[in-house]
Amino acid sequence: MSDLRKVNIDGQEIEVDGAMTLIQACEQAGVEVPRFCYHERLSIAGNCRMCLVEVVGGPPKPAASCAMQVRDLRPGPEGQPPVVKTNSPMVKKAREGVMEFLLINHPLDCPICDQGGECDLQDQAMAYGLSGTRFKEAKRAVDDLDLGPLVGTAMTRCISCTRCVRFTSEVAGITQMGQTGRGEDAEITSYLNQTLDSNLQGNIIDLCPVGALTSKPYAFTARPWELTKTESIDVMDALGANIRVDTKGREVMRFLPRNHDGINEEWISDKTRFVWDGLRRQRLDQPYVRENGKLRPATWPEALTKAAEALKGAEKPAGIVGDLASVEAAYALKHLIEGQGGVVECRTDGAKLPVGNRGAYAGTARIEDIDSAERILMIGTNPRDEAPVLNARIRKAWVQGAEVALVGSKVELTYDYHHVGDDRAALQQVVDMGGDDEIKGKPSLVIIGQGALQEADGAAVLAAAQTVAANTESGLIVLHTAASRVGAMDVDATNPAGMDAVSAADVIYNLGADEVEIGEGGFVIYQGSHGDRGAHRADVILPAAAYTEENGLFVNTEGRPQLAMRAGFAPGEAKENWAILRALSAELGATLPFDSLAQLRTALIKAVPHLARIDEVVENDVQALQTGSLGKAAFRNTIKDFYLTNPIARASQLMAELSAQSQARTAGKIAAE
Repeated sequence: MSDLRKVNIDGQEIEVDGAMTLIQACEQAGVEVPRFCYHERLSIAGNCRMCLVEVVGGPPKPAASCAMQVRDLRPGPEGQPPVVKTNSPMVKKAREGVMEFLLINHPLDCPICDQGGECDLQDQAMAYGLSGTRFKEAKRAVDDLDLGPLVGTAMTRCISCTRCVRFTSEVAGITQMGQTGRGEDAEITSYLNQTLDSNLQGNIIDLCPVGALTSKPYAFTARPWELTKTESIDVMDALGANIRVDTKGREVMRFLPRNHDGINEEWISDKTRFVWDGLRRQRLDQPYVRENGKLRPATWPEALTKAAEALKGAEKPAGIVGDLASVEAAYALKHLIEGQGGVVECRTDGAKLPVGNRGAYAGTARIEDIDSAERILMIGTNPRDEAPVLNARIRKAWVQGAEVALVGSKVELTYDYHHVGDDRAALQQVVDMGGDDEIKGKPSLVIIGQGALQEADGAAVLAAAQTVAANTESGLIVLHTAASRVGAMDVDATNPAGMDAVSAADVIYNLGADEVEIGEGGFVIYQGSHGDRGAHRADVILPAAAYTEENGLFVNTEGRPQLAMRAGFAPGEAKENWAILRALSAELGATLPFDSLAQLRTALIKAVPHLARIDEVVENDVQALQTGSLGKAAFRNTIKDFYLTNPIARASQLMAELSAQSQARTAGKIAAE
């Protein structure tokens, strides 16, 4: 039940929930209150004192607006709404004093600091600070920390806002940072000088309001005003996190998160944030043709002619859709190959996802339902590796009291959970429990991972998950690992025989599928951006754009279509994916019926109308699968190495370093453990 209260802020009367803090009420009124330690997704620390406001009729001193609730305010003498002032002389003097204190020990690093130009301290010193200081003492200095290869530190700049400590302990679920000492000796440090062991640690770079924590890989490469900023979508996992791509000329300089409450809030994983150096390395920038067992550079007409000849002479061609392909590319490939009497397949990992049953392959729940869930059952998944931001969301629900259970391999997830078992018998046990009236009355979720669906009995496991969801009236989230999968399933880039039909084909058109071993014998046309496994096996290579170099539609794991926008251009002679397929179709004499991306999208939306509903989650019908018999095998998680899951990540030097560090950390257990 809401507790609405009236409050007068700078002469403007508004009605807000009594549980709101004054800083939130001021935001509702459109009044900006400066802050350093307060962050709406972290607990309240109340230690920077920058957000001081005057409460009329209250104590004769300014109050910290981040730590005082609206319901704590006293009404006026005749019952008038309480009055809060954010621009009175008292507040102005208080803010100037706080800013003067903060700058006592802050170094004059702005010209060489990576935060310059996007620094909260700079902005607020300009807006609320004084032109000079009364302090003449020498500034203190603090030793820098080694937090690993991602986060660079300059701790002399630290203003002890503790945002990094609160994020790592509350959201990322690690306990390696804290504050020691008092007064001038107070400093943020890491426990026993440990490096950070989390795949969300890069977020503390965004959280730091000064230049104490900066991006090591991005250091000293660009200033914010030199960068072109493009809003796009991440494809490193199937979550579809909203990102901003910052480019300088033709090169991607960094990825930053964008706020989207329904998907990633304002966090992104370290792979998403730091994979950009992989976009520069091992790129395919010209066509290749294999002659006498060796690949040689070729022209576009030559490569397209050779590919067209192979497809014309094929008895049963097949196309496979890789993990990073856009919906448009999958749709164009489907029409090209099926026009030649062939088959296409997007379930390259063998997942038994049912065709045409969207409620079973895209689920029936939203990602944001995790926030309010009181019971969460996970089957055959390790969300910490498969979708780290979603895992942080499950942790948030757990902190608020949700009960979490796991059927699958026992793994460290940053929160406690009840481990039911690791095999099919444990899942059967959950199915046999039937409907629990206690769970039925509460919001609950079943989350099933791709590792559970890749074995021969994958369809039976998915049916069992549906049964559990139906028995407990829970929502179902199918947690995908491939960004392209749901969109390719939507356009029906599948065939009844699955990957078996592909392995039997004499010509295989490989659209960026680098996680698949293609056997000897068949003729392989590879279209992709990086010289990875697919290119090594290819007879013809057609260089394509990466996800930052073309406009594309991606459907995330909950079935939400989103647009990835072009931030730069593909290197050399590489072209957009749909355009390559369109050019090849003309060479085949079976021209696809579109000449532009707009025409392709028009045809796509006509075939699959819900793809036009950008950033909306369509409600899916529940079609129960036929319950088959479960096998005996233990559940296996699908991701073996979080940092090396796709060709862009494998081309990144930084991802290789993180992978080696992660393996060394897990291998080198101390004897007592």
